[in-house]
Amino acid sequence: MEKANQTTAHEFIFSAFPYSWRDSVICFVLLLFIYAFIVVGNVVIITVVQLNIHLHTPMYFFISALSFLEIWYTTATIPKMLSCLLCEKSISLNGCLLQMYFFHSTGISEVCLLTAMAFDRYLAICSPLHYPTIMTPELCAWLTLGCCVCGFVTPLPEIAWISTLPFCGSNHLEHIFCDFLPVLRLACTDTQAILMIQVVDVVHAVEIITAVMLIFMSYVGIVTVILRIRSTEGRRKAFSTCVSHLTVFLLFFGSVALMYLRFSATYSLFWDTAIALAFAVVSPFFNPIIYSLRNKEIKEAIKKHMSQVSIFFS
Repeated sequence: MEKANQTTAHEFIFSAFPYSWRDSVICFVLLLFIYAFIVVGNVVIITVVQLNIHLHTPMYFFISALSFLEIWYTTATIPKMLSCLLCEKSISLNGCLLQMYFFHSTGISEVCLLTAMAFDRYLAICSPLHYPTIMTPELCAWLTLGCCVCGFVTPLPEIAWISTLPFCGSNHLEHIFCDFLPVLRLACTDTQAILMIQVVDVVHAVEIITAVMLIFMSYVGIVTVILRIRSTEGRRKAFSTCVSHLTVFLLFFGSVALMYLRFSATYSLFWDTAIALAFAVVSPFFNPIIYSLRNKEIKEAIKKHMSQVSIFFS
C-alpha cells in the first residue's frame, strides 16, 4: 500500500479523455488541426505587423504581443492533450505543476494585455489629440512588460503552495489538463485543501473582476464619446476599431468566468471539460480569425504578401 501511495504521489492520470481508439484518433486530428491553425495564424499576424511600417502603431503592437502570448498559452496544454489522446494519459507531478504555472502565467498575461488594449482604445477615441504623445512606443513596451511580469509572478505562490501538499489518494485527475481545482481535489489533507480552494477562488475572482471592471470603465468612456459624434459614419468608424478587441474579450472572459467564478458550484465532468476547451482551445482558435478577417488593414497586408509570394514562386 505504501508503494502505491508513493507512485500516485508522483504522477496523475487524466480521466476526461476518450478511451475508445476511434474517438481518440478523431479528437487528435481535430485538435492537431486547431493547434496548427492557432500557431500559423498568430505567426502570420506577428510577421505581417512587423513587415508593414504602417502597422507599427500601439494597437497593432498589442495585437502582435497578444498573438505571441497566445502561441505559448496554447502550447502549455494542447501538445500534452495530443499526446494523451494517442499515448499514455499520465503526467508527472512536476510536469503537472509546470503546466499549471505556464498555462496560468500566460493566461493572466493575456488578461492584463487585454486590459491594456482597452486603455489604448480609450485614449485613441477619448483623447485623440494627446494619444500620440501619451501612447509612445516606450510606454507600449513597458505596459507589455508589466503585463508579462504580473502574469508570471501572480501564480507563483499558488504553485509553490500546491507543491507542498501530499497526494496519496486517487491519482485520477478529472480534467484534460492540470488546473488548480482538479489537482487540489486530490490532495490528502482535506482541511488545508479546502482552505486553499477558497483562497484560489478569491484570487481568481479578484483578478477577473478587476480586469472586467477596468475594461468596462474604458468602454463606458468610449461609448459616451462615440454617442457624441454626430455623423453615423464617424460613429461607425470609431467603434469599428474596438470591435475585434471587444469580441475577443467577451469570448475569452465569458468562458473563463464560468470556470473560475463558480466558487462552491460544481459542474459535471462533461461541462467542466467543455468549459475548459472553450477558453483553452476554442477562444485561441477564433482570435486570429477575429483579428485578421475583422481588421481591414491586416487583411489587406496579408493579401499583399500572399500575392508577392505567389508572384515569386510563379
